[in-house]
Amino acid sequence: MDLISEIVERAKANKQRIVLPEGTEERTLKAANQVLTDGVADLILLGNPDEIMGLAKEWGLGNIHKATIIDPENHPKKEEYAQLLCELRKKKGMTIEEARKLVLNPLYLGCLIIKSGDADGQLAGARNTTGDVLRPALQIIKTAPGITCVSGAMLLLTHAPECGDNGILVMGDVAVTPVPDANQLAQIAICTARTAQSVAGLDPRVAMLSFSTKGSAKHEVVDKVVEALKIAKEMDPTLKIDGELQADAALVPKVGASKAPGSEIAGKANVLVVPCLEVGNISYKLVERLGHATAVGPILQGIARPVNDLSRGCSVDDVYKMIAITANQAIAAKAQ
Repeated sequence: MDLISEIVERAKANKQRIVLPEGTEERTLKAANQVLTDGVADLILLGNPDEIMGLAKEWGLGNIHKATIIDPENHPKKEEYAQLLCELRKKKGMTIEEARKLVLNPLYLGCLIIKSGDADGQLAGARNTTGDVLRPALQIIKTAPGITCVSGAMLLLTHAPECGDNGILVMGDVAVTPVPDANQLAQIAICTARTAQSVAGLDPRVAMLSFSTKGSAKHEVVDKVVEALKIAKEMDPTLKIDGELQADAALVPKVGASKAPGSEIAGKANVLVVPCLEVGNISYKLVERLGHATAVGPILQGIARPVNDLSRGCSVDDVYKMIAITANQAIAAKAQ
């Protein structure tokens, strides 16, 4: 069974409640119908019920009625959620009037549904920007304990079975934090390892990547990676992690043994942590285009409950996969 099938099967076995705030968006609705047909997750669609069911009829989506449909303009918990938002943001000066306006915004409403315990995760972004998706998540759900930095991981399903775990690798950060400091980089390492475990089912072996291996080059950006490694080990002493390693030393056993003798990670890494967003974004796109790898994600990490962000150019299949991934993250978040 391939990894995506495994992710879907895990989601089916422990169904989670996933909010889709863009309930009238075509790709989202079509993916939702397939998710409901396959029994991958319990879905909460936000939007006008008549409009959603009208679109479902127009597009021949026979299982949308199995979703819970919540109209942001008119539902029984509207005031309860407004009061919750006002309480959460009162130190920032939010008034109840402002909160009542914001709960009409599906992206805010979805996060409030999760915060109140009525859902387990959220997926949006087919219509909205990353900033718009992340803002309510950080204001309402907030970051996971011990984490202050949100980041994004990418699953790389490559044609190089000798690398990672049968060609499967996870790379972070590829999506959110442009130039992390050492503390943020350590958090990215911890979170990417957790994503590798919860989504890809890997036993994470984390390589902190650089252009230097074990002091072969001297530079302040190398020093940052070395410091991040130290912090990550303090944050999670059980984590299998090493650095700084060049990419070949992290992935190729012969090179790893030569450049970093004695390392339990060198040559065996399945989680790659890059020193900055620029490197991560360029790297995964090169692997995807030149190596014909399948890149799945980005998968947002570091939020207390999963909130994922789609590309506005996403396909129906992308939405389907990300619902299953969000469900896997929700299962893991409950277990922590």
